[in-house]
Amino acid sequence: MSSSSSPVNPVEETFYITTPIYYVNARPHLGHAYSTIVCDAVARRKRSQGIATWFLTGTDEHGQKIERSAAKAGKTPAEFAAAISNEFRSLWDRMGLTYDDFIRTTEPRHKQGVQKLFAVLKQKGFIYKGSYTGQYCVSDETFVEVGPGQPCPDCGRITETISEENYFFKLSAFERRLLEHYEAHPEFIQPEARRNEVIAFVRGGLKDLSVSRTSFSWGIPVPGDEKHVIYVWMDALANYMTALGYGSDAPGDQEQLKRFWPANVHLVGKEIIRFHCVYWPAFLMAAGLPVPKSVIANGWLLFDKSKMSKSVGNIVRAETVLEVLGADALRYFLLREISFGHDGNFTFEALVQRYNSDLANGYGNLVSRVVNMMHKYFGGVLPAAGSLGTAEESIHAQAARTVTDFHAQFDAMDFSRALETLWALVAAVDGYLTAAAPWKKREGVSDGEHAAAQARVLATAAEAIRIITALAHPILPESAAKVWRQLGVGEIEQAARQGEFKAVAWGGLQPGTVFEAPAPLFPRAEKDAVERMQNLENDNNASAVNAASGGVEKSPSESPSLSESRAEPSGTKTVPIKEPDVVPAPEPAVVVPKPESKDAASYGAVAAAPAAAAETPAASAVEGIAQIGIEDFTKVELRVAQILVAERIPKADKLLRLEVDLGYEKRQILAGIAQYYEPEKLIGRKVVIVANLASRKMRGLESNGMLLAASIGEQGAPVLAGFLEDVPIGARLK
Repeated sequence: MSSSSSPVNPVEETFYITTPIYYVNARPHLGHAYSTIVCDAVARRKRSQGIATWFLTGTDEHGQKIERSAAKAGKTPAEFAAAISNEFRSLWDRMGLTYDDFIRTTEPRHKQGVQKLFAVLKQKGFIYKGSYTGQYCVSDETFVEVGPGQPCPDCGRITETISEENYFFKLSAFERRLLEHYEAHPEFIQPEARRNEVIAFVRGGLKDLSVSRTSFSWGIPVPGDEKHVIYVWMDALANYMTALGYGSDAPGDQEQLKRFWPANVHLVGKEIIRFHCVYWPAFLMAAGLPVPKSVIANGWLLFDKSKMSKSVGNIVRAETVLEVLGADALRYFLLREISFGHDGNFTFEALVQRYNSDLANGYGNLVSRVVNMMHKYFGGVLPAAGSLGTAEESIHAQAARTVTDFHAQFDAMDFSRALETLWALVAAVDGYLTAAAPWKKREGVSDGEHAAAQARVLATAAEAIRIITALAHPILPESAAKVWRQLGVGEIEQAARQGEFKAVAWGGLQPGTVFEAPAPLFPRAEKDAVERMQNLENDNNASAVNAASGGVEKSPSESPSLSESRAEPSGTKTVPIKEPDVVPAPEPAVVVPKPESKDAASYGAVAAAPAAAAETPAASAVEGIAQIGIEDFTKVELRVAQILVAERIPKADKLLRLEVDLGYEKRQILAGIAQYYEPEKLIGRKVVIVANLASRKMRGLESNGMLLAASIGEQGAPVLAGFLEDVPIGARLK
C-alpha cells in the first residue's frame, strides 16, 4: 500500500505558558500585573496563529507566614488566603486577561497532586527522613546558613532557631544531571545572565533539601505521616502540573496533562529563578517526568527609579491606571517601555507621555483621520485603490518588512523592539497621509483624478491600519477590537480564533467594505492625569494593601519583582555584607572618597580626584594627596572594557552587576552606580577598569575589577570615564 493511501494525522501543535503563582501576602500590584500581561499577550498571539494554547495563573496560599499573618488579622488561614486570592482573580477579570485556568494551592485537586508527587519521590528512594537544626527565615520560608540570632541574608529579618524532624529530598544526586541538561538545552534558562547564575550555583555543590516541616500546620500534609507539612516550594511548584490533572485518578482528568505537558514557558521573576531551574527540574527528573522546555525570567519593576516597597509606600496598583487611562494603556506602556528581561522603571509622567505620543497622537489619531475621511469622501465604503505609485509601493514594502520583523521580535519576547518596529509603520503611514493630503485638491487636477487619488491614498492607509491592528491585537486587545469594527471587518477575536492572523499579508480589505462610524480610541490625557493617579495612590494604596495583608509590613529593604511567586524568597541565598563607606584602595595611586563620605560610587567604582582649579607645578605636592613614583603608578593596570550585561542586584540599592569584555577574557564586576545609571543604558558602553584589583565578594557575588569614575559634587556622584575616539577593548591605559 502506498504511503499516500494511509495519511498520518499530524501531531497537534500546543503551547503551555504559566505565570508564577502569586503569594497571598498582599493585594496585587503593577509587578504582578506585568508578568500576567506578558503571558496574556503571548497566549493571545499563539491562539491567533492556530496553536492550541493553555494559559495558567493562580495563587500560592500555604506556609508559616500566611498562618501567622492570618492570626494577626483575626482570620483563619483559609479566610485570609481566599480574600487575597479573590483580589487577584477579580483584577485579572477586570483587565480582560484570557487565562484558561486559575489554580489555588488550597484546592483539593492541588492537594491530591502534591501528595502524589511526594509519594512517588519517596517510593523511588529520593526522599528520606532525617532531622535538622538550623536558622529558619519565616518570611522567606526557607532555612539559611547563618548563626543563631543572626538576620536572614536576603530580607534582613532575625531568623529563628528550629530543630525538627524533616523529610529530605536527595537534591545532591542531581547536580551532574542538571548541568548536563543545561548544556544540552541552552534555551532552558533565559536570559543568559540568569543561566550563568544558576550554573554557577549548581557547580558550587548541591545539598539535600528539607521538604517537610512540623513546626506549623498550614499546608499539605505528608501522606501517611500527617504531622509533617510538605515544604511550600515543593507544594507551589507542583501547581504547573496539578492544574492539568496530575494526581487525579478520575477518567479523563489527565487528558490536559498529556496534551500540554511539558510547559513551553514558565515566566518567573529573576529572584526565584533557582527554585524553578534547580529544585523543580530535579523533582521532575526524580519522578521520571519531562521537565519544562524553558524558564524565562524578567527583571524588577522600579517606581521612579526606586524599588517598589510596601513599607516605603511606593507600591502602584494596576487599578489606578485602569481608572484613569484604561487597560490597553497599561499593557502598551509596560510592553513598550520595559526591555523584557531587564529592570523597568515606571512613573506616572512617563506613562502619560507614552500614552499621548504613541496611542493618542500616533495610532489613535491615524485611525481617526482615515475613518473620518472614508466617511466624508466615500460615504464609509472602501473604494478600489486603483493603480499604485511609488509612495504606495513604499508603504507596501515597509508593511511586509514590519510583519516579518515584528513576528521575529515578538517570538523572541523582545516586545519593546517589536512595538518600536510596529510604530515605525504607524509613523510612516501617518507621514504618507500628510504628504499625499487627500483632503486637498491640487491645482490643475480634474475632479475624477482627485477622486482617484483620494481612493488610492485612503485605501492604502486603511489596509496598512488593518495590518497594524492585526499585529497589535495581542497588546491592545480592547482597542484593536474597536478599530477592527470601524474597518468593517467584524470581530477581531473571531478573526483571531479562525487563524486569520497566522499569515498577515497585504490585501485583506476588499473594495466595497462598509466602515462603521468613527469613534474615539485614545482621548488625549490632560495635564491632570498624573495628579489624578497620584491622588488615587495616596488615598487608596497604603490602607488597601495593609488591610488586605492584615497589617503585615515588609522591611524597607524588600522589593517586589515584576513577577514573583512569593514576595520575599529570592532563591539567591547570599552572605550578608555591610556596605562600607569607601572601597579600600588597592594601591596608593587610586584615590577614594574621604572616609566620612557615604559615597554610593565608592562601592565597586574608583572615584578619581577632582581636577585642580589651577595648574600645579609638577614638583610640588597636591595638598591632601600622597605623592607616588612612576613605579607605583605602573602597578595599577587600567584596561578598556565593554559592558555586555548590566542588571540590578536583589536587595542592594547601590549595586549593579556587570559583565564586561576585556578582549582577552570576560569578567563580572559589581559597581556602586545603581543610583546614577540605568542598567539597560550601560550595555555596549566602553569603560575603564582596574584590571589587576584582587577579587572580593559582595552580596555573595564575586567582583573582579573596579570601574574608573570621576567623583562630582558634594555627594560624590560618579561619572564613568570614557573616550571620544574609538578605542579597542582590552587596550591598556598608560
